[in-house]
Amino acid sequence: MAAAQPYVRRTPLLPIDAGRWLKLESLQPTGSFKVRGFVAAALAMSPNERGRGLLTVSAGNAALACAYAAQALEVPCRVFSFDTAPKAKIEGVRALGARVTLLPRAELLAWMNRRGWEGEPEWFIHPFADDLVQAGHGGIGLEILADLPEVRRVVVPVGGGGLMVGVAEAVRQIRPEVEMVGAISSGYAMWPRIMRGEPLDRALTPETIADGTTAPYDPRLRPRLAACVDSWVTVPEPALRRAVWRLASHGKVVAEGAGALAYAALDCLEGRPATVAVVSGGNIDPALLVELGSESL
Repeated sequence: MAAAQPYVRRTPLLPIDAGRWLKLESLQPTGSFKVRGFVAAALAMSPNERGRGLLTVSAGNAALACAYAAQALEVPCRVFSFDTAPKAKIEGVRALGARVTLLPRAELLAWMNRRGWEGEPEWFIHPFADDLVQAGHGGIGLEILADLPEVRRVVVPVGGGGLMVGVAEAVRQIRPEVEMVGAISSGYAMWPRIMRGEPLDRALTPETIADGTTAPYDPRLRPRLAACVDSWVTVPEPALRRAVWRLASHGKVVAEGAGALAYAALDCLEGRPATVAVVSGGNIDPALLVELGSESL
C-alpha cells in the first residue's frame, strides 16, 4: 500500500547461517509488524471516520501500532488492554498520546465476545481479524519475495492469526509453492488443538513469555489459516526462553518472546531450504531480558 510508505519501514533480511534469514520487523517504528496493518486500516478510512478517533484491544503491540497511526494522522486514540500487559508496552502507548484502559483478561475477553466496541464512540480496528490490517501485513511477504527470490520456506509466529494470513496470502499469490510454517509456544498451543478438531472446553491460560501470541480464538481465522499453513511447530517454552537470549547475545537482535518464536522454531525444522523466519517484534521488558540472560549463564 503506497500510501503507508511514509509511516512504515522496509525491514531488512539478516542472514544468520547457510540458508536461513531473519526478517526484522522488530525495526518498525513501534518495534513490531503491527504498524503495517494499523496504518493501512487507518488510511483506508474516510477523514470523518478517522476523526472519531481510533480504538483497539491489545496486549501491547497492536496498541502501540494504533497509537502510532493515530498520532501520525492527528486523531485521538483509546486502547483496551489486559492488566497483565508488559509495562514497557503500556508506557509506550501512553507516550504516543493514547488513553489506556486496563482490564482483567476474563473481563476483556467478555467485552470482545459481546462486541463491546460497538457501544464506543471511536472507530474500532480489530487487532488481527480485520481484512485491511491483514492486507497491510502482506507487505512483509512481498518484501521477502523481492529480497530473496530463492526463498522456499517462511516461518511466522501465530497468535490471533492475522500476521500469518496476511503474509501467506501475499506470498501464495506470487509463489504458491513456498512452504508456510506457523510457530507457537507450548505455553499457549491453541491453534494446533483447533486444527485437530479438539474442543476448547475451557479458557486457555497463557503460560508463555510470548504474550504477543496469546490472543483469543476467533473462528473467522480458522478456515483461512487451514488454507495457508502447511505445518505447525510447537516450540517448548524453555527453548523459547533460551532462544530470546541467544538471539540477543549471539545474533545481536533484541526480540520479545513472540518475536523470537519463528527463530526458535528453526531448530525444530528438517532440511535447509532457503528459509526466512519473521522476527515479529522487539518490545521486550528489559527486566525479562535480564532474567533470561541469567538463566542462560
